[in-house]
Amino acid sequence: MTFNIRYGTAEDGLNHWQRRRGAAMARIRAADPDLLGLQECRADEQAEYVKSALPDYSFWGLPRGGDDATGLEMAPTLWRTSAFEALRRGMFWLSETPDVPASISWNSTFARVVTWVELRHRASNRALMFACTHFDTTATAIAGAAHVLREWVEAQGDAPLIVVGDFNAGQNSAAFAQLAAGGRLAEAFRLAHPGSAGPGATFHGYGQAGGHEAIDWILISPHLAVTTAAVDRHQVEGLYPSDHYPVTASLRWAETPGSSGA
Repeated sequence: MTFNIRYGTAEDGLNHWQRRRGAAMARIRAADPDLLGLQECRADEQAEYVKSALPDYSFWGLPRGGDDATGLEMAPTLWRTSAFEALRRGMFWLSETPDVPASISWNSTFARVVTWVELRHRASNRALMFACTHFDTTATAIAGAAHVLREWVEAQGDAPLIVVGDFNAGQNSAAFAQLAAGGRLAEAFRLAHPGSAGPGATFHGYGQAGGHEAIDWILISPHLAVTTAAVDRHQVEGLYPSDHYPVTASLRWAETPGSSGA
């Protein structure tokens, strides 16, 4: 599951985090994922609430940094402790100097990160890499971030990979093509629904109509196959869990590399 939960200090009026945080955790519990990537989770009482609401998960994430008010935001990875054991973990910045904390390139508005963890799947005793990110909103920064992320993906060799996030770009974008067209990764919803028009908008701005796109993706390597994938559009009387819909996929180990069906 990937879910941009909208940062807790946003001045969203009736959609403020304090009103919708229970609904957000309820959607996570409804999906019951073994792997979860969040975006816009602040390293303050928001993250503490998430941790307390999901005690059966391990949480790995650090603030992206910077001098502005968004410096506490994270893109954390979470995994169900009974399903996975953490082997290694790390983080890098989406910039020309990925190892420099809070570094910015390509006219990015904010510092942006990738948070990753290498996990051992307890049931199969196989390892995989799970990464979560949140791209910037400027076109040059999105292009640069896609390039840096693809370099990291290729550096993982033949390791099984799951990369999730809010990419702030649609699936007709150059960033999507760089990451999920003919490379090491493919997008889970498209694999589960071949020939479909795609998942539809995943950002909705608390139910606003408009030309929104599918900017939240689950990308997987050929070591994994998709059985189901969906966008969770749940809301109750106009109260949405976030301004993004969570995206989910059920995965299994592929019988042979490149298998994408059930």
